[in-house]
Amino acid sequence: MNKRFALFAALALVFVLAGAAFAAYEPGTKMTVGFVYVGPVGDYGYSYAHNEGRLAVEALPWADTVYVESVPEGQEGPVIDDLIATHGCDVVITTSFGFMDGTLDAALRHTDVIFGHASGFKRAPNMFTFMADFYQVYYLNGIIAGALTKTNKVGYVGAFPIPEVKRHLNAYAMGVRAANPDAEVLVRWIYSWFDPGAAAEATEALIADGCDAFAFTEDSPTVVQKAAENGMISFGHYGSQMYTFAPDYVVSGQAVDWGSILVDFLQKVYDGEYTAQNIANIDYWWLMSQGAVYPEAAPGETINPLYVDALKAYMISDPVYGEISAYDLFNLRSSQFSAPGVTFDPFQGPISDRNGNIVVPAGMWLSSDSLITMEWAFENVVGPWPGEPE
Repeated sequence: MNKRFALFAALALVFVLAGAAFAAYEPGTKMTVGFVYVGPVGDYGYSYAHNEGRLAVEALPWADTVYVESVPEGQEGPVIDDLIATHGCDVVITTSFGFMDGTLDAALRHTDVIFGHASGFKRAPNMFTFMADFYQVYYLNGIIAGALTKTNKVGYVGAFPIPEVKRHLNAYAMGVRAANPDAEVLVRWIYSWFDPGAAAEATEALIADGCDAFAFTEDSPTVVQKAAENGMISFGHYGSQMYTFAPDYVVSGQAVDWGSILVDFLQKVYDGEYTAQNIANIDYWWLMSQGAVYPEAAPGETINPLYVDALKAYMISDPVYGEISAYDLFNLRSSQFSAPGVTFDPFQGPISDRNGNIVVPAGMWLSSDSLITMEWAFENVVGPWPGEPE
């Protein structure tokens, strides 16, 4: 009897400890937030920007953070489990599209933990999604690229041909078309978020194809450097830190404030508004009007001053505004994107893909669901496009 009692007592203790270790977060108490990054935090790009968001969370008096960097897509599951078991994370934030299924699986296994996934679309009662999306900023960068190209060929080094990257690339191509109807956007895919060697090879190949302006998704400053070595312009990716690698050639770029989204969400968790039972319909889709993204060349400079005169001199025949400089069109569209009530969007019809299919009818705008599942290529995009509809 004593042995049986001891066994029951031991089992009861295990259950009590397990319950304590994985208890749901209690609003108003200290929380621990874990982050999973696909690249190194020193990549000068995507993971660097996400880590800046983590630092904004770390500044909250009631939040502690921990992160794991350079996690390959498909291998996030054990990392998430360890963040919960070892570090006691109340909230886990994963930050790459390829982490989506692994994050959902973890959310279904750890139902008392709150999860957030950046760039995806799958959710659960304890898992929300969020995105600070660049498509408006890419459109603005495209206006500049179309105005400044001398060869009418603009290059884009793409990471993976997923809807997010396709959306950004198409918006960029639309901006190029708005400024220069004769210009094309040539794309090369490298199938990696962080691979300086592959990015260098792709940039060199695009230069050989005649491109003289460059945007990209890869998270190192390699494209910026390679373009500058050849006297060509580029657009910094995920923040102004890339400007320092080619200050005479980075014209503008895409900057982000992930912290604005994370702090807003976690404050609601702290206040008890969001719990592990009620966030299946929470999807942050923040753009320029929410201040989550913005064009930037260097801190305090939307456009590199070295290129302002050329953009003011380049005139565009706009169907609505008539003759307008590239500089003024850039600022006009930027103001429209930033206004509380958006009056212009790149993805408003009529729009046809490069196969002649009408993908956005006249008078229509694409919904967020259509944006995050985009597969088609815009008319002036040249190059391979895996998954392209016929």
